Amino acid sequence: MVRWRDGRGELVVLRPDGGVSARVPLEVAASYRARTRGLLGRDALEGALLLSPANSIHTFRMRMPIDVAYLDRRLRVLAVRTMPPGRLGRPRVRARHVVEAEAGAMAGWGLGVGAVVEVRALR
Repeated sequence: MVRWRDGRGELVVLRPDGGVSARVPLEVAASYRARTRGLLGRDALEGALLLSPANSIHTFRMRMPIDVAYLDRRLRVLAVRTMPPGRLGRPRVRARHVVEAEAGAMAGWGLGVGAVVEVRALR
């Protein structure tokens, strides 16, 4: 399983032909503390937040609806959901990572079930 440290990088959404569909600024939350904090208290997010390891999320105490993508160990998208504040997401058995973004953003990036992503340039 891929392991990252808290930090910043870039989420690259790949097309089926291997080209790049989107490059998105990324925050990585890999420590327990960073994953617990997540998007709490934020009014907006530029780009995406990667929670790793994670296979479920909640939106309690959040101020905005979010898109949620569940990724397997090979960074393939298993499911994408839009969740309003105050919800508990179902755990995904094969999910190892979760990407969160503002509601509607993932469709614009071409991120859907079966898509593959890469995490690049962590600083």
